[in-house]
Amino acid sequence: MYRIARQRATLGLNTYLRTKISPANPLFRNEIVGMLSMMNSSKSTIVRNISNRRESVQNRSYDNMEGGGSPRSGGWDQQEQLTHRKHLPSNTIIKFVPQQEAWIVERMGKFNRILEPGLAILIPVIDRIKYVQSLKEVAIEIPTQSAITQDNVTLELDGVLYYKVVDAYRASYGVLDAHFSVSQLAQTTMRAEIGQMTLDTTLAERNTLNANIVAAINAAAESWGIRCLRYEIRDIHPPANVVDAMHSQVSAERSKRALILESEGQRQSAINVAEGEKQSKILTSEAEKTQQINRAKGEAEAILLTAEAEAKAIQKVSEAIGGSPNGIDAASLHVAQQYVEAFGRLAKESNTLVLPANSGDISNMVGQAMSIYGTVRKQSRAGKQ
Repeated sequence: MYRIARQRATLGLNTYLRTKISPANPLFRNEIVGMLSMMNSSKSTIVRNISNRRESVQNRSYDNMEGGGSPRSGGWDQQEQLTHRKHLPSNTIIKFVPQQEAWIVERMGKFNRILEPGLAILIPVIDRIKYVQSLKEVAIEIPTQSAITQDNVTLELDGVLYYKVVDAYRASYGVLDAHFSVSQLAQTTMRAEIGQMTLDTTLAERNTLNANIVAAINAAAESWGIRCLRYEIRDIHPPANVVDAMHSQVSAERSKRALILESEGQRQSAINVAEGEKQSKILTSEAEKTQQINRAKGEAEAILLTAEAEAKAIQKVSEAIGGSPNGIDAASLHVAQQYVEAFGRLAKESNTLVLPANSGDISNMVGQAMSIYGTVRKQSRAGKQ
């Protein structure tokens, strides 16, 4: 049954190739048909090659599993899985290229073409699959390394680099080992960028450092057909003494901030107290000012009222004196009484006064007062007329 199946597969393959190969290239078509005719003597050759290839791959996989092989230790290494295949596909006529892979084909030792995903037809012996490039994004773990900052501080750094192949031809012929080369380039670029930055800048501006490393790698790896997508610094380890100094600096900075906040609080408190006293004094002075104004207004009104009352009283006295036949005598008597009362008050107090020589002559003083009164009265009457 197995032999019959192989014969049918071989016959079906021959029929497919004779019908599908484009007649536009008769030379190539005749060459393929001739080779297939030569193979008809042993019709199971192609199937046997495919079966042997599958068995060899399975045996190699089993051997790696039994020997503890992994992408990092023994068997197929990481580069072999990600970028190249040291065990390249066999040069059979029909090949199926997987998605996100590019196969470099050489014809008689010279680059011929790049096979894209899907069905591909090769000429045995003449065509050879030389390189297999993966077009997927690849992550490379950058090992821990030492770098010296601009202020002479030694740091231990590690990171992760993400890149992908954008030009399979350049990645195959432009560099011997793209994976190793981009890893070494990332390490040297990171050391160079760290050397241009201080410790504080390195710790505070990781994004800037990552962007500078990506730009430098892309500028150098352009001829390799590789594009660096991003670079991430995972850990930065300063020396122990620097870490202790940083902790001390943080503690001192916190103490400084606490003192500043305390002094600011005291300052604000003093300002508030002074502002309160100022407002209190202003309000007190305003109250005293208002009180004095009110007192002055009251005294002025009292003086005016007193003057008006005295004026009215004098007017009444004047009217009484002028309207009575004995008014002059009554006024003289009133003046004499006031004069005597005034001297009586002076006698009770120990005051020293300068009096006129005729101060003892009461009649003379009354006569002078009445003379003055008469003169004022005449003037007032003349003013009314």
